[in-house]
Amino acid sequence: MTKRALVRRPGPRLDDGLLTHLERVPVDADLALRQWEAYVEALRAEGWETVEVPPVDDCPDAVFVEDTVVVLDDLAVISRPGADERKPETAGTEATLAALGYRIARIEAPGTLDGGDVLKHDRTVWVGLGGRTNSEGLEQLAAHLAPLGADVVGVPVSKVLHLKSAVTALPDGTVVGFEPLVDHPEEWDPFLPVPEEGGSHVVVLDESTVLMATSAPLTRALFEERGLRVVSVDLSEFEKLEGCVTCLSVRLRG
Repeated sequence: MTKRALVRRPGPRLDDGLLTHLERVPVDADLALRQWEAYVEALRAEGWETVEVPPVDDCPDAVFVEDTVVVLDDLAVISRPGADERKPETAGTEATLAALGYRIARIEAPGTLDGGDVLKHDRTVWVGLGGRTNSEGLEQLAAHLAPLGADVVGVPVSKVLHLKSAVTALPDGTVVGFEPLVDHPEEWDPFLPVPEEGGSHVVVLDESTVLMATSAPLTRALFEERGLRVVSVDLSEFEKLEGCVTCLSVRLRG
């Protein structure tokens, strides 16, 4: 199986990124770049080929490339970001995926959808509603993915920026989250509460390996007790901008 990951390097205006739930703290741009490079190297070390999407230097949040697209099988659904400032970010992602041979669909007005609001496991696709993604965006995504056998389910998000700021899924489908930031933990079965906010965010690298941030050592220990191998990276500068391990790449499996 070919494993590719789209990434986009941080731009010069990173410190101006949008904030919804956090107070602004200065970002060290040089450290952020080193952390991004270490994140990319961690993906490569685990057998993932990385593909750089062209930068959009006028968009501070462009490094969070996950928000620009939802990919299932050979279909790339280009998002329509809920924040107007981020709408120019999608063109480069679309061109990159088209060049890789993906079929292209798009979320159109009045729909809005951020990729960070979309959590997939098998053929279930959960979509967070209440922040950057609206019901029209969900309905359009569901229509695009229905021919691929996907079941699209809307879930409320009010305590964090994106759905995947609150919950992600382990390789076996167990949904993990820091309970104070999860609107309705009972939506998920099984649901595993984790002891740190940073522990809510994992990238599945293979059936037994996850990538997560160094900011959640207690959660790392919990996952290792469950038999998972954990690769950890320091993302302190991106966490200041409501970013995490999931939003810095788009994982492509095919």
